[in-house]
Amino acid sequence: MIAIRLAVAADEDFWLSLDTHLPKERFFKKVAEQTAYVLIDNGQPIGLLRYNFFWDTIPFCTMLVIVESHQGRGFGKRLVDHWEQQQKVAGHALCMTSTQVDENAQHFYRKLGYQDAGGLLLNSPGFEQPMELFLVKQL
Repeated sequence: MIAIRLAVAADEDFWLSLDTHLPKERFFKKVAEQTAYVLIDNGQPIGLLRYNFFWDTIPFCTMLVIVESHQGRGFGKRLVDHWEQQQKVAGHALCMTSTQVDENAQHFYRKLGYQDAGGLLLNSPGFEQPMELFLVKQL
């Protein structure tokens, strides 16, 4: 059975095992702000999604991860669909996300109806990375 719920403090170990970019103290802030979801399959956490707000108004998915053994089975789509629906209920008309241009996630998001919306190239020392591709979807 699949369930999606807001993250809670007890998810800390699972969350930080998958989301290596989020400092521990920020995880607890996400929990308090209710801007993080956990995907459960048969009682076991298998995925996560966290977000913030671009320009303080547009929901922006900043991380989506499904454990490797469950990838390619539609779980990511279910999690994104749930998040989008929650944003629509909250009155938002547009969602955003981003991914590096050398990652396959861009193809996943396009299949879900996201459209390319530009990119950001960071080449400042210590911040170098391939271009970050921004994608948007009207709800």
